Amino acid sequence: MDYSSFPKHNVLCIDMRSFYASIECVKRGLDPMTTMLAVVGDKNRSGSIILAASPALKQRHGVKNVSRYFELPKDPDIYVVEAKMGDYVHMSMEITKLLHLYVPKEAIHPYSVDEMWITVDGLEHLYGNAQEIAQMIKDEIYDTMGLTCAIGIGDNKFLAKVVMDLYAKKTGIATCCYQDVERLLWPVPIEKIWGIGRQLTAHLNRMGIVYLGQLANYRLDRLQKRFGVIGEQLYWHAWGVDLSPVYDSFGKKEEQKGFGHGITLLRDYSAEETLTCMLDLCEEVCRRTRTHQRAGRTIHLGIGYADNSGGFHRSRSLHFPTNVTMDIYQVCLQLFHEFYNKHSKIRRVTVSLNNLYDDMDTQLNLFEDQPKKKDVGYVMDAIRSKYGSTAILRATSYTEAGITRERSKKIGGHYA
Repeated sequence: MDYSSFPKHNVLCIDMRSFYASIECVKRGLDPMTTMLAVVGDKNRSGSIILAASPALKQRHGVKNVSRYFELPKDPDIYVVEAKMGDYVHMSMEITKLLHLYVPKEAIHPYSVDEMWITVDGLEHLYGNAQEIAQMIKDEIYDTMGLTCAIGIGDNKFLAKVVMDLYAKKTGIATCCYQDVERLLWPVPIEKIWGIGRQLTAHLNRMGIVYLGQLANYRLDRLQKRFGVIGEQLYWHAWGVDLSPVYDSFGKKEEQKGFGHGITLLRDYSAEETLTCMLDLCEEVCRRTRTHQRAGRTIHLGIGYADNSGGFHRSRSLHFPTNVTMDIYQVCLQLFHEFYNKHSKIRRVTVSLNNLYDDMDTQLNLFEDQPKKKDVGYVMDAIRSKYGSTAILRATSYTEAGITRERSKKIGGHYA
């Protein structure tokens, strides 16, 4: 592969090691690398997810993120603390401020609360090469905040992210440039590569593709025929090529494609309970849609069964755009009753509204009292905006299956 025509940047991918758990250790004056600590969503629920486990807890007891609270071993040396999302968001912002001392905001691209890319092109005369800059940032984060991080360095975002995942989490800092792809990445099983999930891995395995090198040497036209545009992306990523921008344009506001909301439930829900949860999600999706003065025609419902036993994702379009909760809910009800297998317990529910229009430009449904319904929605939004998200709720939200009251106390689904 001749890489001379492809962009070559100095991109760092920074991942905060066991971010939530490390912050909780530092708050208590404990060493994040030697203390066994688990962060859970809700200590009062045995089914609560372990959001983060410290390195020592992972190593000694094999505890993984997304394990359940009740699965923790009965070890008196384990600290169990409840997530405080406000603290984690605040610390993430402090890290971003620190990075801003090195690069402009356009060069910082947050990926999640504990992971981000930064582009350090042109900083050689100020701070040295990319390896030296990475070490400088790593040391400053530890010295000022007591937190450790892993940093991947690459010619683009993909290479920086993948080498961080595969190598830097063990060594602290790792580099993969175009010329290193065949040596460092091709021997790696495809399921370990960022962006290749279980289902895609299964498809590729059936095609005889087990390692990234096999994917790189598979015919591009066949990958395109099988997977469409995703197939083309897979091919180029296997060669280490990623054309995504390394600088963000803050002046350009991208149009919202749709509005969605989902939840992983803390316990198994029956079909009847799921309908209550579904209504709460429809309410939130429509509230966000109205906030942007938009309406949509295509409703999507996703249901995940308990114990990873499958589920379904289905969509249906209306003849008219809407942002009325009960319009969306009625379609979700139809999809649920049509595709639910009638026996599985449910652990995840997702609702989204797409195919958007400007609300003021939408045609009225002549067979419904649509203007009145919309007005009610906007009035409810105004009340919640002034008095809080739980100032006015549907009666079902007060049942045990309702999720709105509990979620109002949280940031990102966890207690603030």
